Amino acid sequence: MKLSREEREAFLAEPHTGSVSVHIDASRGPLTVPLWYHYTPGGEPWILSGEGTRKTVAIEKAGCFTLMVQRMEPTRRYVSVEGSVTRVEPATQAEMDALVYRYLEGDAAERHLEFLRHRGVNMFVSMKPERWIAADKGAF
Repeated sequence: MKLSREEREAFLAEPHTGSVSVHIDASRGPLTVPLWYHYTPGGEPWILSGEGTRKTVAIEKAGCFTLMVQRMEPTRRYVSVEGSVTRVEPATQAEMDALVYRYLEGDAAERHLEFLRHRGVNMFVSMKPERWIAADKGAF
């Protein structure tokens, strides 16, 4: 069953683990990696990435990327959104906090924020949603 705009945006706004795909070059398939993301209905999906990483460089070069999220229960549902990059710049502390506290609480969130700082995951990358694919395939 195809999801309505409201259903797909509400689903994307839930804290699922997503996968980002971005074209690198014609000699290979897209780079696809799992990650956390942030989205508010009607807004722009965004991720955090490390400055100079393969993912960040590829997104900047391609100028677009795809974010896909899915779940298996209670029904098999997915949303895929593709769009043009709108921002690649250093993340603010508020943006880093917003993403981490979306998935974790308390000490676990603080430890993960420290982990991100230590690993240099500090770039804010957002997209303008332009193409959507979304469906609920029902229960098994």
